[in-house]
Amino acid sequence: MPDTSTATPASLTQTLADSGLRATPQREVVFNVLLKKRDHPTADEVFARVKSELPTISLATVYNCLETLVQCRVVRAVNFERGPTRYCPNLRPHAHFHDEQSGSTHDIDLPPELLEQVKAVLPPGYDASAVEITFRGRSAS
Repeated sequence: MPDTSTATPASLTQTLADSGLRATPQREVVFNVLLKKRDHPTADEVFARVKSELPTISLATVYNCLETLVQCRVVRAVNFERGPTRYCPNLRPHAHFHDEQSGSTHDIDLPPELLEQVKAVLPPGYDASAVEITFRGRSAS
């Protein structure tokens, strides 16, 4: 499987093909929108951004594109409690800080040693394929 932690518009076609899918213009535009402004948008926000390039696209198509990108592991779905799903193209191991006041979400790089320490607390015989860490709070300023 290709290294999708550094997925680019150029590698999207191959990654989709490896999953038996085509790189449609809609999928490409949705993916490019996520790469352009890495602010963890919701599907509705992605839809609003895509409309300027593809005026006839429907919200259902945007949802389908996002679902395909998540299934192909070029985008990560991020959920915060009962809020809408947000989408993150950063697939490197990282945490998120969710600002409860502004609603913004920021990526936080995690040192590999910290991830190993977190995985070390698992019960014997278990191995985590993924670790999701979310910080919640407010800007100190």
